[in-house]
Amino acid sequence: MSISKTSGVTDLINFLKASRDFSENVAHLQETEPRDPVLFEMPPTIHPLLSEALQQNGINHLYSHQLQAYKLAGAHKNFVVSTGTSSGKSLCYQLPMVDAMLKSNTQTGLLMFPTKALTNDQMNGIHNLVDNLPGNPIIGSIYDGDTPQRDRSSVRTKANILLTNPDMLHIGILPHHPLWERFFRNLSFIVIDEIHIYRGIFGSHVANLIRRLRRITDFYGSDPIYIMTSATIQNPADLGSKLIEKPVELIDQDGSPQGKKYFLVYNPPLINDELGIREGLLTTTARFLSLLYPRDIQSLVFCRTRRFVEILLRDVRSTLKIPANRIRGYRSGYLKTERREIETGLKDNEIKIGVATNALELGVDIGGVDAVLLPGYPGTVAALWQRAGRAGRKFQPSLAIFITSMNPLDQYLARKPEY
Repeated sequence: MSISKTSGVTDLINFLKASRDFSENVAHLQETEPRDPVLFEMPPTIHPLLSEALQQNGINHLYSHQLQAYKLAGAHKNFVVSTGTSSGKSLCYQLPMVDAMLKSNTQTGLLMFPTKALTNDQMNGIHNLVDNLPGNPIIGSIYDGDTPQRDRSSVRTKANILLTNPDMLHIGILPHHPLWERFFRNLSFIVIDEIHIYRGIFGSHVANLIRRLRRITDFYGSDPIYIMTSATIQNPADLGSKLIEKPVELIDQDGSPQGKKYFLVYNPPLINDELGIREGLLTTTARFLSLLYPRDIQSLVFCRTRRFVEILLRDVRSTLKIPANRIRGYRSGYLKTERREIETGLKDNEIKIGVATNALELGVDIGGVDAVLLPGYPGTVAALWQRAGRAGRKFQPSLAIFITSMNPLDQYLARKPEY
């Protein structure tokens, strides 16, 4: 008899607790209780056509953080949304932006995403929303390096919602702002997604880019609202205000539902006591996958290098005799069509094991998997939680396993998991 996904994660946790081989090396097991959604009725001020389009997409209520975002946008306040993965952050900017454009069809919005994959994913989300509107009065377009030259003039003259990335904004849009006069003169919304990655030198560059953008909006007389999203970090409002050099409001009370979550820190067993050598990440990760796959637990492995992705794929396929279409890699270097195919396979549960670099860390819509394996510390606590947050499907139990390497920092985290 097959084990259901809901019982599969719980069954695995019980197995790990009972198995001496595993339990001796569990440095920490944290259990987070499930959470019910905090729902509100649709505000009566939302345009009737938008309410109808939302209902056609199965959205009849708003989570508390989505309603708060709608109200702040209505009050013309800049804000940053810092809620969990798959909590519906996209609707926090889509809702007020599309609503405003339906009430005044001259308004425009600029959406900036750090990767092309995320840009394409968000374009699909906007299409799902605006394509249901009668007469399709809102045109959303991507403008990046993949946009054909023949289409660029049309995007400049017709698009209400423009999706791009920092590089294209720097090279292809701001230096040619006279060609974008219509767009900038009517610019009402600027969305900056995943701001937690804009730190250090790269963050300084992006802050300078936003200064240039502000000078151009001032020149054309527009006063856009800045809406930012972030992973769960310690200081999202402080980061957001420094990035745009304006005061921002913080939305961090997550109103979305959440199933029971298990977070496990696993320190592989010693294989040489004298030298303090532990079992390798590759071997340990493959062992966990041999437990997850037979239980029909859809899993995602985040690897630190592309080489690790390919080696793990090869070893797990041969060891577990998994069909090639049930385990797939995901990294830079794959064709765009391949990446879309893998994203769809993960979302539809056709792919049971995904092995990825940080290319899937950001908010590409793959739904939610049941378990995430993290072999090796990714370098920041924010990245760790962002990747772990990929596990979870609304009310179903989920599991994230952080497998520590022999790196001194990893070993410190194994001894001090409360950090």
